[in-house]
Amino acid sequence: MTGWRKTSSQDNALSLRRFLRPCQRVLGHARRRKWCPIYLRGLMAPPERKSLQSLAEHVAPGQYAQLHHFVTVSPWNDDQLGAVLVRQAQRLIGGRDAVLIVDDTAFPKQGTGSVGVARQYCGVLGKVANCQVLVSVTLATNDILVPLALRLFLPKTWTDDPERCVAAGVPQGHRQVLTKKQLALQEIDRIRQHGVTFKVVVADAGYGNSAQFRGALTARGLTWAVGVPGTQKVYSTKVGMLTERKFKTGRLLVPVPDEPRKSVAQVLHDLPPHKWVSRTWRNGTKGPLRARFAILRVRVADGGELHDSSHPPGDEVWVVGERRPSGERKYYLTNHPANTSKIELIRGIKARWSCGQAHQQLKEELGLDHFEGRMWRGLHHHGLLCMMAMLFLQWWRATPMNSVLNYTLPAARHAIQVVSWHGSSPALLMFSRTGPHARAGPPVG
Repeated sequence: MTGWRKTSSQDNALSLRRFLRPCQRVLGHARRRKWCPIYLRGLMAPPERKSLQSLAEHVAPGQYAQLHHFVTVSPWNDDQLGAVLVRQAQRLIGGRDAVLIVDDTAFPKQGTGSVGVARQYCGVLGKVANCQVLVSVTLATNDILVPLALRLFLPKTWTDDPERCVAAGVPQGHRQVLTKKQLALQEIDRIRQHGVTFKVVVADAGYGNSAQFRGALTARGLTWAVGVPGTQKVYSTKVGMLTERKFKTGRLLVPVPDEPRKSVAQVLHDLPPHKWVSRTWRNGTKGPLRARFAILRVRVADGGELHDSSHPPGDEVWVVGERRPSGERKYYLTNHPANTSKIELIRGIKARWSCGQAHQQLKEELGLDHFEGRMWRGLHHHGLLCMMAMLFLQWWRATPMNSVLNYTLPAARHAIQVVSWHGSSPALLMFSRTGPHARAGPPVG
């Protein structure tokens, strides 16, 4: 049994080394190449608290200063390592079945010293609170999901204070005022430049309520499905534009729609009951997930602004209403083609559910929100290493033997802990070029 334990631990170490091989190339300095796998092991290690002090005590006793320097001070290139992460994720789950999920996640904070901290909406608490907010972009296929970007949002209280930004180490190129939507678009562009492919971009109403965001996705040739508030205005697909002459002068007025605009809530409420149909979009842990949906083609009111501050008809899109068993109602817009089946629309819209799971796993399993440093570099280094650790766990889950066992991500982390630090599991952790998800082979460069 002792010999088997030794072999399993060696296999696990070899797998992590193979996984990190392309990462090591961009880290450069030998010390960085040494500390990267150690930090990743710490993130996947048993301690529930993943602060630097806790990690060092578990995986590098007596070497806290070196580990701290690697994460918070060492000037390794985020962009290059991020590019490696993106390309590896594409090989694992990218393609026509993948979805790209835009969202954000918050870290409640005390004090005002941590970079980006401010009084702003905190999704974790469901209210305005003192927190940091990171915009996230996640690639997902079925139950395999990999965060590709975690970008800190800087409120105006920071961008309007250059000295504060300098003190927190915010790079010059990141000190301008950018909305969360603009940050998300920048990250989408970066990810696509590195070859990531997907079928649809999905986002909640915090992003979908922006006509500029939807228009930017359309201009990039992307299919999108986003939540919107019930007050979002639309027209029917039969709407026309009228141009009348001003009385006495005969001057032509600006064209106006020949029908009143309505909210999506009103449009869907006016539909006859038989238009609301029950659909199951996937099986959850507690059984099939079902709700009632109504789907209709409309023209969204997001054209150029009229004299009365209203908006004329824009592109033709789908509006989708959802009535949940709890009585809650949700509304969505999507620019899927007109011939798209209803169940495909619903599945595309509901694909966003996994993003909340990704954020939860990053925090609970890998300690994303446990970082205690205050500087820009340390926070983004820690976030990138957390994403790398999750990618490694997803690769491990997707290997042929492990995919048959259908590990959850927490179970996969526990299994790797057992092999790596206790040597009591007969799991082989070698990557394979076959399997249901690893179509392009292991991430070895």
